[in-house]
Amino acid sequence: MNRLDRLTAILTQLQSKRNVRAQEIADRFCISLRTVYRDIKSLEVAGIPISGEAGRGYTLVEGYRLPPVSFSREEALSLLVAEKILAKHTDKESGNHFQSALVKIKAVLKENEKALMENLDEQIAVFRNNNLHADGKEGVMQSILDGLSTQQALQLDYTTFIKEETSSREVEPIGLYNSFEQWYLIAFCKWRQDYRTFRLDRINSIQITDQMFTMHHPSLKRFLKKMAEVEDLTQVVIRIASRNLKFLRNLKYNYGFVLQEEKGDKVELTFMTRSLEGFARWIICMADLVVILKPETLRTRVRNLLKCMLENNTSEPKQNPTK
Repeated sequence: MNRLDRLTAILTQLQSKRNVRAQEIADRFCISLRTVYRDIKSLEVAGIPISGEAGRGYTLVEGYRLPPVSFSREEALSLLVAEKILAKHTDKESGNHFQSALVKIKAVLKENEKALMENLDEQIAVFRNNNLHADGKEGVMQSILDGLSTQQALQLDYTTFIKEETSSREVEPIGLYNSFEQWYLIAFCKWRQDYRTFRLDRINSIQITDQMFTMHHPSLKRFLKKMAEVEDLTQVVIRIASRNLKFLRNLKYNYGFVLQEEKGDKVELTFMTRSLEGFARWIICMADLVVILKPETLRTRVRNLLKCMLENNTSEPKQNPTK
């Protein structure tokens, strides 16, 4: 990227947020802080009203607006992919809001960019995540987003995964995240007087209350980092033939992968997991390819699960009598 394009991109970035730190700009464009300072100075000399404050970063003076933005071919294609993904992996209401916003963005595209998106629209597909589209679950994500933006408590009817117990909770949401093909809400539960994780597909009903937040909560990023630091993790080591590593290549990151060591034609993988039960049930999918080196408790659990599987499938299943 040449300097003129970078200056234009920095100007766009400044308008995208109230405050932008110099380090954010440096990280985005892979430049030094000294270069950032020079670029900001150049924009100021060009008449752009930028104010800076130590510890907060740079901001454009209130009321200043850029002219309509021009998108590159690659950026236009990225918008098309983002539209496909969000339409299938958020609830219907949130997806509709995104599509409405995207229509406004498309309005400023050049004619050739519009034609490109229209031509490729039928050639990109994303399959729906059904976890957010079960009966009665529409609007869950949008209600949470509304509660986060207004800092209002939410009333949930929630069914737990393990015990299948349903209860009513009043919570103060602090953030949403997606993992293991599921959406999760982190919130302060007033009933438990502690932070809890809620799977969105387990929320039966939700509504925003009139109650404002009663306490200051950490950001989602700081909360997840703190939880990772204090979490009780168990080390798992497995061995697999190098030729079979491809079967683990993507999924391993969902199960706490931290280290890979070559051992001749074998590979040893180390994981730090919070749930041996979940790890055991995952690794059974590749039972003929993997050797569990440690811990012994995991080896024992996998053997027991396989034993149960064999017992359940050694004879023909009984047919339910016709009523």
